[in-house]
Amino acid sequence: MSDINVASCAQAPVLKERGQREVFCGLTSIIWLHRKMQDAFFLVVGSRTCAHLLQSAAGVMIFAEPRFGTAILEETDLAGLADAHQELDREVDRLLSRRPDIRQLFLVGSCPSEVIKLDLSTAAERLTKKYAPAVRVLNFTGSGIETTFTQGEDECLTAMVPTLNESPDRQLLVVGALPDVVEDQMRSLLDALGIGPVRVLPASGADQIVSVGPNTYFAMTQPFLGETHSALLRRGAEHIPAPFPFGAEGTTAWLKAIVDKFGVSADLFEQVVAAPRARAEKAIAQASETLCNKSVFFFPDSQLEIPLARFLTVECGMIALEVGTPFLHRPLVGPDLELMTEGPVISEGQDVDRQLDRALERRADLTVCGLGLANPLEAEGLTTKWAIELVFTPVHFYEQAGDLAGLFSRPLRRRAILRQEAAE
Repeated sequence: MSDINVASCAQAPVLKERGQREVFCGLTSIIWLHRKMQDAFFLVVGSRTCAHLLQSAAGVMIFAEPRFGTAILEETDLAGLADAHQELDREVDRLLSRRPDIRQLFLVGSCPSEVIKLDLSTAAERLTKKYAPAVRVLNFTGSGIETTFTQGEDECLTAMVPTLNESPDRQLLVVGALPDVVEDQMRSLLDALGIGPVRVLPASGADQIVSVGPNTYFAMTQPFLGETHSALLRRGAEHIPAPFPFGAEGTTAWLKAIVDKFGVSADLFEQVVAAPRARAEKAIAQASETLCNKSVFFFPDSQLEIPLARFLTVECGMIALEVGTPFLHRPLVGPDLELMTEGPVISEGQDVDRQLDRALERRADLTVCGLGLANPLEAEGLTTKWAIELVFTPVHFYEQAGDLAGLFSRPLRRRAILRQEAAE
């Protein structure tokens, strides 16, 4: 095992870059959080630009009233002619009187200077006293100055941790927002392994009790939840380090780390995971026919880059040239780094001009990047994959393993078809 670690990416030097970044802001995370938490509402305190971002990212909702909105700063607010806290209280009162289904209200800060000056934490405490116990009011920042787009979820869950009930019970807390169908699959696996009780943060409703204490073990499903990880440690919970559950091997390793803590027998573990693991391996193998021996270059975007690079190199046979990530949190992604063979450049942060130069020089078969870079890179003849699609698409655990591999193989197949048609 020591020889494997010496030759792994865990020991590789990290290229740290601090320069111009190309990212969405943390407000984008509201799009998947509001779908997950059915009785929550996310009220962004911001500008019309914030409102336009959320509307364009979420699409038009015709048949259901969305559970997010923007308290837009008007000219009187910007000029300091109105009391911002009074204005906010009035908007919250109007919202809650019209939407009695709201049980959790999040005040979300944005990047205009007038918003940064507002003490939304104090406002949340004041409003909680006013509307409790019917509504709990919390706040977090989604400012693009402070967060990349997935870190909005980290900020949100970090704000929730201090409000969790204290529990002395031995339990598993699974941390990270997952689509309902994926969460159901995960619960089914854990239940078959005899692990419980299982809590999930965030829960789908305020009535679902989520607790934490010194006998709580927690497992992460998203690698961008570094602050949430620290907050749970401060509450006395114990983290279960593991590769993230992407692909057949990643999911198996994630489950194995949990069952080792809960004393599940090796025979039961193999009995439960054998069939879904075999299905996942078969699905991955089909997509890997296109991916095997192809090179991939990751721009930093979502913090999913290291676990995904592990999946592509270890399970799909790809060759990683560079794996960039906005922030490298070793307590979370360390197990994935240990499974990756040394070779790719591991970079943290971003200097987009320098990284563009490296990407154009290396000319990987597939470049994973943000939306703003995809079209220019395609114009340079590179094949790209939108990083944001990997966040919005169900990709965790066994049943999604083939779909995850397919997200990377499709751009390569499309490019091959286009080249063939051009040749003809």
